[in-house]
Amino acid sequence: MRDSPNIAVVVMDTARDSDVTSSTAPTVAELGEAGTRYTRAFSAAPWTLPSHGSMFTGCYPSKHGAYSGHEHLDGALPTLPELLGDAGYETFGVTNNTWITDEFGFGRGFDRLRKAWQLLPGDGNMLWEMVQVQDEERSQGLLERAMSGNPIRNAVNAAYARLAYARRDSGAGRTVDLIDDWLGGRNDDRPFFLFANCIEPHLEYEPAREYAETFLPDDVDYADATALEQDPWEYLVGNVNHSSEEFDVLRALYRAEIASLDDQIAALRDALVAAGEWEDTILVVVGDHGENVGDHGMMDHQYCLYDTLLHVPLVICGPGFEDGDEVDDLTSLVDLVPTLLDAAGVDAPDARERFQGRSVHPDADAEPREELYAEYMNPQPTMAALERQVGELPEYVYRFDRSLRAVRTEEYKFIRGSDGTRELYHVAEDSAERSSLENERPEMVTEMEEQLDEWLDSFERAETSEEVDISGARKQQLEELGYLQ
Repeated sequence: MRDSPNIAVVVMDTARDSDVTSSTAPTVAELGEAGTRYTRAFSAAPWTLPSHGSMFTGCYPSKHGAYSGHEHLDGALPTLPELLGDAGYETFGVTNNTWITDEFGFGRGFDRLRKAWQLLPGDGNMLWEMVQVQDEERSQGLLERAMSGNPIRNAVNAAYARLAYARRDSGAGRTVDLIDDWLGGRNDDRPFFLFANCIEPHLEYEPAREYAETFLPDDVDYADATALEQDPWEYLVGNVNHSSEEFDVLRALYRAEIASLDDQIAALRDALVAAGEWEDTILVVVGDHGENVGDHGMMDHQYCLYDTLLHVPLVICGPGFEDGDEVDDLTSLVDLVPTLLDAAGVDAPDARERFQGRSVHPDADAEPREELYAEYMNPQPTMAALERQVGELPEYVYRFDRSLRAVRTEEYKFIRGSDGTRELYHVAEDSAERSSLENERPEMVTEMEEQLDEWLDSFERAETSEEVDISGARKQQLEELGYLQ
């Protein structure tokens, strides 16, 4: 074994903890039984950009500054790949989410960060569109456009896109192939840091038939299930209504996506074994945020800070995490960076002074958290973007035009909106957050609001006055993922 272990982080993009079970994700369950499962892990934000910012910097969104309104992880704080790279690690990443790219500040510290939607360099934007597209006529038009320019390169990309679309592959299979090739081509004695973002559980849910039929109700046909409307914004504004039975179908498709991704995590484990790296590797499997599938009257993962969006799976296995323990302490994803630095034996004292997270390594001597926080700094999509997408908005939708912050303890969770709203949940007894107690327990509201304010006053927040320019190609990709600009 090397002096320092390899570290591999696999993000199950949009996977909520309640749906990552032994039936949907047996590989993740096996890893948890062999390693350490953190049963009460919570994201610092309910969507990809700020959540990854927190996982990379060990800080909450208002400190790292990457969120809607400033969609870039600036260089003020060091990132995990930078810190490990400085400590002698080789760093390699594969991303399937356009937010987690160089363009948005996430390339820092990587020797190479590959975009899984690019089969060959130079035509990635077109390829991404083709993989994601559902409409056959539009797909044909994109194929014709892709054939312009470099015909050989574009023909290869177009063929791959067609194959990926036909197989309902959102990129995890391609990601494992890229990692397998990279592992096989390494001639480096250094330990490595490997990062992969896999986007299968993200809308739209389009699992391959063999996965879907495992979870769909017996009386629901695969074609009918995948034909259900999945536009979250049309649902939000009331243009689409789903029955409880239809939401059962959508949840089945969502779980099927998790199952398909779980198989790819198994394939990644096999690749590490085949490369002779498994025994020396710490593998982290984590959700960056969850999902509302009709929960709280919503779809997608915006506009709220409920645990459907914040409670995420977190499993760590490998050297130092082998005991099969379940840790029930409150854990935030801002804790990931100091934990992995401990695992790597990296001191980084200057960086640690700036972390808002604390190590949850089994050998760490930090006291368990008494509270943790989450932030939703700006609505995404904005009300203006929704209006452009769906037309005139019902009056009730404008209540989402606000920022949100939350603090939770073992017993309670308090959510405050910039519009003056207050919510209080006794999460120890009401884990689904169905009954707000802000009127019944005003003293607890006051106590937790003071706690939230004290926390906000305890650190310097990021300066994010400069507007971030997002290119037309990137905007189109983000719109395909539902992030309307």
